[in-house]
Amino acid sequence: QVKLVESGGKLVQAGETLKLSCIVSGRTLGGYTMGWFRQSPAKEREFVAAIRWSGGFTIYADSVRDRFAMSRDPDNTVYLLMNNLKPEDTAVYYCAARGLHLTAQAMGALTSYDMWGQGTQVTVSS
Repeated sequence: QVKLVESGGKLVQAGETLKLSCIVSGRTLGGYTMGWFRQSPAKEREFVAAIRWSGGFTIYADSVRDRFAMSRDPDNTVYLLMNNLKPEDTAVYYCAARGLHLTAQAMGALTSYDMWGQGTQVTVSS
């Protein structure tokens, strides 16, 4: 059984940097696509970033493209480095997985993923 556990969320000031982690257990991730999504109160869950495990092809939402960076390392952990945080980045951030390499278009779709973590809260104060 695959399990995703996020960590790293906290309260920060606008302009600061924060790094989220998602540890995946249960299997190796070769051939997987991993994603980060976020959800703020009264809004639907939205795409942030995604990466194909093999090769490292990565895509980003327009709102974070120049500020966030997604990466992965061999011990089954994916990261989301968030620079120059803004109050509008406040949300619960979720890690997601799918057991195949998705197309670029599919990587940004919430319904492409069938495994989810519980989320970690990021709050950015102005």
